[in-house]
Amino acid sequence: MILEEITMTEFEAALASTRTALIPFGSVEEHGPHLPLSTDTFEAYDVCKRASLLKPLFVAPPVHYGNCRSTACHPGTVSISTPTLKALFRDIVCSLRSHGLRCFIALSGHAGGAHRMALQEAGEELIARFDDIDIAVVTEFDLAREQGRGLVETEGDAHAGEIETSRILHSHPQLVKGSAPCEFPSFPSGILVRDKRRYWPGGVWGDPGKASAEKGERLEALVAASLVSLATELERMHHDR
Repeated sequence: MILEEITMTEFEAALASTRTALIPFGSVEEHGPHLPLSTDTFEAYDVCKRASLLKPLFVAPPVHYGNCRSTACHPGTVSISTPTLKALFRDIVCSLRSHGLRCFIALSGHAGGAHRMALQEAGEELIARFDDIDIAVVTEFDLAREQGRGLVETEGDAHAGEIETSRILHSHPQLVKGSAPCEFPSFPSGILVRDKRRYWPGGVWGDPGKASAEKGERLEALVAASLVSLATELERMHHDR
C-alpha cells in the first residue's frame, strides 16, 4: 500500500492485512557527473514499492533529505543535520503508531555513517519509549552489496559506481547522463578535512564502467526479496514477545 496513493478508507481497511510500514530515507547528494542527485531516494523508494508487491506492507512517502558529510562540498548536495533527521524519523513513527501500525523499517538509500547512526539512535529512543512497537534500520546499499555477491564485479564499490549506476540504468535510464571514470578516493587517516572534494574530486567511489541495466534489475529484485524477509522476521519477533 503506497500511502501517497491510497485514501483514508483504504488505509483503514489495509490494517487488517498488515501493521508494518516501510519508511524510505534518501538524500539530495552528488552522485558523480552521470547520476541524479536523488539517486539514493529513487533506490530506496523503488525497492520499498517492489517489496510491497511481494508482501502486504505500507510504504510511506520517502524522506528526500539526509545528512551528507563526505559530499557536502560537492555541487548540488543538500544536507540536513542529524538532529533534524532523528526528529523526522521519530515524528513519522509516532504518527503512524497512532494509526495502529506497530512494526517499522527505516530503509535508507544513503549509507553515510552519521546518517545511519542518527536513524539508529532515533530507533533506539523509540523502542525505549514505546513497548508496543518494533523497529529495524537498514541501508539499501548494504543489502545490495550483500545480495550482489557474485554479481558485482568491483571490489570496494561504494558510491555512484557499479552498483548504483546499474540500479539507475534499470529504474531511471533517462536520468543517466553519459559515463564516469573509475575512482577510489583516499582521505587522510584520522584527520578531519574541510575541503573533502580535494580528496574526492569526481564524486565516484567504484567503477561505473562495469554497470548495466540487467545488473540493476537483478540487484533490485534481490534487495526487495531481502527486505521482505526482514519484514517477516520483524513481524515474527513482534508477535512472539
